[in-house]
Amino acid sequence: MYQLTLPTDAYIEYGFLKGKEILNDPLNPRRTPNGVGGHNNYFHMPNYKPTDLAQKNHYIPHGTITRHVIPTDYFVFGNSRTIYLYQPPVTERVPLVVVWDGQEYLHRVRLNNIVDNLISQGRIQPIALAFVSNGGQKSRMIEYASNDATLAFLMTQVMPLATKELNLIDMDDFPGEFGVIGASMGGLLALYTGVRIPHVFGKVLSQSGAFSMAGMDMVVFDLLEHGEKRPLKLWMDVGIYDLPGLLVSNQRMQSILIQRGYPSTYREYNAGHNYPSWRDEIWRGLETVYGFAK
Repeated sequence: MYQLTLPTDAYIEYGFLKGKEILNDPLNPRRTPNGVGGHNNYFHMPNYKPTDLAQKNHYIPHGTITRHVIPTDYFVFGNSRTIYLYQPPVTERVPLVVVWDGQEYLHRVRLNNIVDNLISQGRIQPIALAFVSNGGQKSRMIEYASNDATLAFLMTQVMPLATKELNLIDMDDFPGEFGVIGASMGGLLALYTGVRIPHVFGKVLSQSGAFSMAGMDMVVFDLLEHGEKRPLKLWMDVGIYDLPGLLVSNQRMQSILIQRGYPSTYREYNAGHNYPSWRDEIWRGLETVYGFAK
C-alpha cells in the first residue's frame, strides 16, 4: 500500500506500470490523453477548479483562426508543416506570440479562448498567435532540443507567413515585443528562442521547461549563466509533481536568472506534467508579460 498526502487544490494524472507497459486504473473511469498516444487516469482534490478562461464566451468578440500549410524548406522534418494563425478581434497592430506544439495549445489548452477572454476583460493587451505544429513525437525531440534549424524555419517560413496574414506591429520598430510559448521540450525551445533571437522574441513563457535531460544540462544554462545578458522578460512555471529532475532543473534555472538580473517570474503549482495543468496556468504568464502596468 502507498499513501500520499496532497494539497487541497491538487490535480493529479497517473498510470500503472507493468514492466514497460502502462496500465489504466480499472477502478477509475476518468481518463485523459497523455500526449504520446495513450491515456492517463486522473483525479483532483476538492478545491481544484479548472480555469473558466478556456471556455468560449459567446457574449464577447472572438478572434479568427486560419489554417495554413507551408513548406519546411528542409529545416525541419517533412516537406510541409501546418500553422494556425489567430488574429485578435481588434483593428490596431499587435505583437505576435509564437506557440510551439501549436496543435496541442490550440485544441487541448484552447489558448485562443483564453486570449479572447483576457483581452475582453482588459487583462492583457491584444496579441496575435502563431500555433506551430510539431512534426510528431520522434522528430519533436530533435527539433525542440535547442535546435537552430528549427529557429531558421521559424524566421524564414513562419514569420513571413504571419507578417503577411496578420496585422502585426513591425518587429524592427518594436524590438523584443514578440513572444514565444512552449511546454516541456517546447518550454526548452521557447527559452532557447528568446536567448537566440531576443531582438524579436523578448518575452518568453516556458511551462515545465525540459532544461536538463539524461543527466545533462541543455545549452541554455551556459548561454544564460555565462553569455551576455539578453533583453528578455520571462515567465516560468512547473508542477511540484512534475517529472523526476525537471522541477529541480527549473529551480536551478530560476536561480541563474535571478543571479544575472533577468526580469523573471517563477511559479510552482500543485500538479504534474500535463496539458490541463498548463492550460490552468498559462493565463498567469500572459498577464505577467502582456498585462497592463498597474
